[in-house]
Amino acid sequence: MNQQNESGAPEDRVPSRVGVLGGGRMGGGIAHAFLLAGSAVAVVERDAASAEAARERIEKSVDTSIARGFDGDADALKQALRVGTEMGAFGDCGLVVEAVPEALDLKLEALGAIERSLPDGAVIASNTSSIPLAQLAESLARPARFIGLHFFNPVPASKLIEVVVHDGADAALPETVRSWVRALGKTPITVSDSPGFASSRLGVALALEAMRMVEQGVASAEDIDLAMELGYRHPTGPLKTTDIVGLDVRLGIAEQLERDLGPGFAPPQLLRDMVAAGKLGRKSGSGFYDWSGEK
Repeated sequence: MNQQNESGAPEDRVPSRVGVLGGGRMGGGIAHAFLLAGSAVAVVERDAASAEAARERIEKSVDTSIARGFDGDADALKQALRVGTEMGAFGDCGLVVEAVPEALDLKLEALGAIERSLPDGAVIASNTSSIPLAQLAESLARPARFIGLHFFNPVPASKLIEVVVHDGADAALPETVRSWVRALGKTPITVSDSPGFASSRLGVALALEAMRMVEQGVASAEDIDLAMELGYRHPTGPLKTTDIVGLDVRLGIAEQLERDLGPGFAPPQLLRDMVAAGKLGRKSGSGFYDWSGEK
């Protein structure tokens, strides 16, 4: 899959053709990252309207990267992008990343459909942030070619990708995938398959405690965030981060971790109430902060 240098280690090069199932904020960001790294990218969405929205989203992000100084040709990058609704678009891909919503049944169905469209040697990666890969691998006939690639939102700005390895993965696969992450200009960390991995488990634990503090009247959301930003040098506090990620996303992860790890990850009632009221954070215009002034 990767050429080797004189030492025998894989060169840091992305696959020539990459697929992404799901063209939302995360999937679009993943497609954008691989385009800029030199891959031809196929994005598959559930219907024509979603596919067109994904194309517009990705092309806009390409234009933004060029405007910010990326050394590339916008037209050439856009020509390397295919967006559609047919899984057959993945037929020539060396890697396909699943980026559908964080629901076990949906991901199992998606991964099985991806595998049926791929040649035997291709790699399938899940962008899951909390579901154990062993559960997801149950839908696959070739689990040895399956791995976790947990990207972070927003993908273009984030420097971290978790490479999550389950027990049934090929021994050589993690290093190949780490080389792809480095080729994207990002830093890989390797995590054994476990609920929430490293980042979601720690990040959600901090965010849930911050929500409980708001719920109990300990301090305002702004002051809790400032405590972590100024006191612990976090670039963004846990509640503003929750708004950026999406309260519904955080709720889903917390519920998964509660099932797998116990009541320490039980979502506060405040979180449930805010999601029920449609206060999902930046994407809805309101969460722990007011985002209504953003486009």
